[in-house]
Amino acid sequence: MSARRIAVSVGDPNGIGPEIVLKAIDVLGPQPPVRIAVFGPASVLERAAQATGLQRLLPSIDLRATGELAAGAARFGEVNAQAGASAVESASAAIEACRRGEFDAVVAGPHHETAIAQAGIRFTGYPSLLARVCGEDTSGVFLMLVGGGLRIVHATLHESVASALLRLTPELVVQATLAGMRACRMLGIEQPRVALFGINPHASEGRLFGVEDAECTVPAAQRLRALGMALDDPQGADVLLADHARRPHDLYVAMLHDQGHIPIKLLAPQGASAISVGSKVLLASTGHGSAMDIAGSGQARPDALLRSLRLVAGLT
Repeated sequence: MSARRIAVSVGDPNGIGPEIVLKAIDVLGPQPPVRIAVFGPASVLERAAQATGLQRLLPSIDLRATGELAAGAARFGEVNAQAGASAVESASAAIEACRRGEFDAVVAGPHHETAIAQAGIRFTGYPSLLARVCGEDTSGVFLMLVGGGLRIVHATLHESVASALLRLTPELVVQATLAGMRACRMLGIEQPRVALFGINPHASEGRLFGVEDAECTVPAAQRLRALGMALDDPQGADVLLADHARRPHDLYVAMLHDQGHIPIKLLAPQGASAISVGSKVLLASTGHGSAMDIAGSGQARPDALLRSLRLVAGLT
């Protein structure tokens, strides 16, 4: 069986993305178990190689030069519009190449949302970008975080809580759950055990704390059971996670961003993977950001990027 082909975009060129891409390639060694092509600005990769002492890697890298920055815009740790646009351009090029069949999966480096917003690009995370590049419905692609022994798929992501509550429906929760289950099977879990987080504390305690769960997550659980799934009605996220050691689930479904991100980042602050699920293209990223405060210092660790590479390559 031939090695899987992975398209790796560097993320925000002024952040730690280029550095951790180089460090990951160095860790994988001269005969890596995956075939990697790097999408990003050539000048930025050269700058990162100088900062890390990894210039020896450059001649052997399959570089697909994209998202080049104008003079003066490439500065370690600086948040600017050109860098934000570059991150989106490089990730989009990697996704498009994968969609054409040139690669088996995409691993995208950490982006900076403020830089992307300064570029005037509407962006709510890699799942929505993936859907747009592939011509898919953005509401059908979701983020699943993997780390610390947990897998958590998010029904809503980067939006205000008020906006998320307006969008949450039984249909959306069912879609997120099914997308997460397909991803679990891709990762080798054929019959994933699933649990739904409630929206309100205690999953509303029988309407005591609101009607949102009665109108959304409880009907979603009923529909999933009608599809043949064995799962309970939603419970409070705190209760389910506190009971994980005794009654582990393979997949948790979070209704809001922080429900899923906080436990993963507590348990795996530098080693989590972020997988976009529900699309025809498999995309993973890091569970951390672009770390502008240490960009260019050589301190960044490639752990999360390596984990994402190994996940999509089926090496874990």
